[in-house]
Amino acid sequence: MTQKTAIILGATGLTGSLLLKTLLKDNRYNKIKLFSRKTVGIKDQKLQEHLIDLLKLSDYVSDFMADEVFCCIGTTKAKTPDKSLYEKIDFGIPVSAAELCKKNTIGTFIVISALGASAESRVFYNKIKGQMENVVVSMEIPKTHILQPALIGGYREEKRPAEWLAKKAFLILNNGLLGPYRKYRSINPQSIASCMVWLANNTYESVRIPSDQIVKLGSIKN
Repeated sequence: MTQKTAIILGATGLTGSLLLKTLLKDNRYNKIKLFSRKTVGIKDQKLQEHLIDLLKLSDYVSDFMADEVFCCIGTTKAKTPDKSLYEKIDFGIPVSAAELCKKNTIGTFIVISALGASAESRVFYNKIKGQMENVVVSMEIPKTHILQPALIGGYREEKRPAEWLAKKAFLILNNGLLGPYRKYRSINPQSIASCMVWLANNTYESVRIPSDQIVKLGSIKN
């Protein structure tokens, strides 16, 4: 079995950290490169960390070599109130990563966006995500998948009171969201991580994948 090299952007985040743990246990991968601001604090022979300023990712073209790229980058209005910086993170970093994939002929790019993402949205967050999606798709990387999760559950170290309340509410609301509304249910971050790995190792036609479909694919044994 040919072993692969994967790149993860955002491995210190909630979903990215779970993705990293999943790939470290996966025998299909013998090297995992991390590009991030800070170390994940894990010692493993598979792991190769590049501690950089992600806003200058394009400067690292020679290091950005792999079979697959997983982009788990994302911020929030509370964490990044400056809209200009917000755009540089949520739009700029994923687009720079996709550009490096194109330049280095990396055939697989899987990125986390958000449910409701649309370049025509009046909501700034959704608009930026939608614009990012459109640019990534336009690059025509052979195996491109854009995940659109609903509210992501799980524990975060930083305090997000509004998000915490929303998660509590969705514990009750989820069971009432049926049929076409299932995609609005809150989603476990491990489902997203598992879905990303499944997509990287299987053929799947859809580029944009809504939250309920992420759950289904994430439940399939890799």
